[in-house]
Amino acid sequence: MRHEEPGEGGADEAVAFIAEQVGALRKLAERHKLDVLHYLLGMTKLEADEHLRLRSKRKLS
Repeated sequence: MRHEEPGEGGADEAVAFIAEQVGALRKLAERHKLDVLHYLLGMTKLEADEHLRLRSKRKLS
C-alpha cells in the first residue's frame, strides 16, 4: 500500500490542504506577534480560499 502525500489527489486537494495548514500557521504567527508573517499568511489563505470558491463555482455551471 502506497502512502499518498498531501495534495497528490489533484490541485483542489492540494489547495484545500494548503488553506488548512496556512490557517494554523497564521494563528501561530499572530500568537507570537509576527505581524508581517501573519499578514502574508492571511493573504495566502485568501488566495487559496478564492481558488477553491472559483473552482466549485465552475463545477456547478
